[in-house]
Order: sequence, then structure tokens, then C-alpha cells
Amino acid sequence: MTHSSTPLACEKHLFSLDSDVHYINCAYMSPLLNTVALAGIDGVVAKQKPYTVTGEHFFQRVEDFRTKCAQLLNSTKREHFVIIPSVSYGMGIVAKNLRVQAGQNIIILHDQFPSNVFVWQKFCAEHGLELRVIAPPESFNERGKEWNERLLSAIDAKTVLVSIEHIHWTDGTKFDLLALRKRTRDVGALLAMDGTQSVGAFPLDLSHIELDALVVASYKWAMGPYGIGFAYFSDYFRDGQPLEEGWVPRVGSEDFSTLTQYSHEYKPNMLRYEMGERSSFALVPMLNAALDQLNRWQPERVQEYCATLTAPYCSALRDLDLSLEDPQYRASHLFGIRTPASIDLHKLLESLSKRKIYVSVRSGAVRISPHVYNDASDMDALFDALRESVR
Repeated sequence: MTHSSTPLACEKHLFSLDSDVHYINCAYMSPLLNTVALAGIDGVVAKQKPYTVTGEHFFQRVEDFRTKCAQLLNSTKREHFVIIPSVSYGMGIVAKNLRVQAGQNIIILHDQFPSNVFVWQKFCAEHGLELRVIAPPESFNERGKEWNERLLSAIDAKTVLVSIEHIHWTDGTKFDLLALRKRTRDVGALLAMDGTQSVGAFPLDLSHIELDALVVASYKWAMGPYGIGFAYFSDYFRDGQPLEEGWVPRVGSEDFSTLTQYSHEYKPNMLRYEMGERSSFALVPMLNAALDQLNRWQPERVQEYCATLTAPYCSALRDLDLSLEDPQYRASHLFGIRTPASIDLHKLLESLSKRKIYVSVRSGAVRISPHVYNDASDMDALFDALRESVR
């Protein structure tokens, strides 16, 4: 994969954000790129004239998605990427095919996003497994370092699965995938990841760190629409059972005239796991347009842009008695600020929104999540407002 060494400049011109809005909230939902919106409009319009919808709309666009996704994540296994509707769907596939014995354990993170929690709570209860939820230390002194250490220490010979986020969705804490991959392989456990808050803005090289499952909702850092996502599954899942028994994943499905011959043979690799109606004539072109732009930007350069943009402000935030994770244990595109107990976070959000400054509060942290459409004027506005709030 070829990488550009040229730093990104602000790309706000590729979006339709209002000029007086400071939207520093991509972890909530990304704005649509203009090219992505147009791709969706074209897809909707095409359905007005169904006689123009051909086999290419059902099949080739999804094959294009696999190529673009494999490029983004530096994988040669393009047929291991599939279209899914949500993170819970993807984790449901993992759960359906996970081979376990009573007494084993599954490990997740404290305050993990619910779509990667409920499935494991139910699975452990039904199969007699222990669910280990790894919490961070209460102290903010080297919090990320100790949280990573606790996670690694919790993995033992009875661990069958570690299912986490690369970047914690509430505050941007970064977890060491390389160390986790080594440790899980040492004990024979699977490593699954919800990449919704990282893929697209934080580098992930699947040729270097092959996950057993990667599940991504596209409407955040993958810059896609709501209602479609994608997943990667390793060879562990090669002969597994899908959640649905659809017609598209079957051999010969391209020939509509023979569908009632009811082929029971799945297409190769992981294609059996794709959701029903995966060929959405609006959503798939939107996802492809988003992936095209991500491949042009490159996640490394998005991360570098966000780091350069936020670094001066992160230093200044500490001077305001606001707690912030150490740089080596947090992302630059998503990070949480902990305020003094005297600050009412809901009132703070209300005050910021009146100034058209948009961030989120998650699990007691003010979550700041810039992207390449932000510039210093956005960060100046946010910093000035925070400074006034903590005086």
C-alpha cells in the first residue's frame, strides 16, 4: 500500500457544514461528504426507474467495496470483507460461531459500547462462561497505561475471546492491539474488535495485526451513511453459520433465472455472512464513495492532522485543571476531558450548543472528536468556552 507523506490540509470544502458551526463531534456522527451524499441521491433516483437496475447494481458494487475496504486496511483477503447492517449483527455472527466450553471466560472493557456488550452478557449466561469486565483505575495518573496492563493480565488459559474497541468510544483511550494479539494467540483465544470509533481515522494494518473479527458501523469515522457497515472475519469463521439464509451469498445467485434451483452451496470465504438486501442501491454507492475518500486521505494522515490541530489546546487544557489522558495512551481524533466535580456537564453542553459548538458527553467525559473539516477556529471557540466555564 502506497502512502503519501504530504500532510493533509483542512478539507472543509468537501462538506456542506454551516460556516458558523463548530462541529467537533465526529464520534457522534460524521457529516456526509458531498460526494457521498450525491452517490446516495443517484441511488435513490435509480430506483425511480427500476428498469435501469441491473445485475451490476446487485453484485459488482459490493465487489468494489471489498477491494476498497481491503486497500484501506492493507489486507490481501478481500473476500473476507462483508456488508453488514450494524455492530450488533457482526458480533452476533461471532457469537453464533464461537466454540466454547463451560468454565471459560470472555473479556470486554468497562463502559464498552452496548452493541459489543449485550451479546456477550447473554452468551456467557447461556453457555456457563465468565464475563470479565476490565475497568480502568480511578486515578488519572497513567490511567491508560494501567488499563492496558489490567486487560493483558486478565487474559489466561481459560480465555476464549477478547472483544474490545481499539479506541474507547467514551474517551479515546488507546489499547495495544499488537500486545493483545500476541497474548491471545499465546492462550489460543480469539481477538474481536469494534472498529467503529477508529477505522478510517486511526491506522490499522490487518496484514500486520490480523484480527479474528473486525466489525465497523460506517456512519462515524468511515464517513458513510447510517444503516450499513462492514466486517472482516478470519479463517476461524470459514465454515461457520450465518445469521441469515439469504439467496445472494449462494453459488450461482447472479443468474436470476435459476434461483428456484435453491443452491445450498455458499460462495467462498466469508461471503455467507452478508446481510439480506446487502446490495442497497443507495447505501452501497455511498459507502464506496466514502471509502474512496478515506483511501485518498489515508488514516495515518487523518490522525496526524488531528494531532497537529489539537496538540496546542491539549497542553492548555491541563492548565485549566482539566484531566486528559497521556498522549501515548489516547487517540488524537477522539479524546475525553474530565472536568472538576463542580462543573455540571449537561449545563456545559447546553452552553456550548448555544455557541454552535458541538461535542458530546459520554460516561463523565467531555468527548472531543475533530476531523479534517475542523481548523484552528473551531478549537479556539471550544477552548475559549471551556476556559470561561471553569473559571
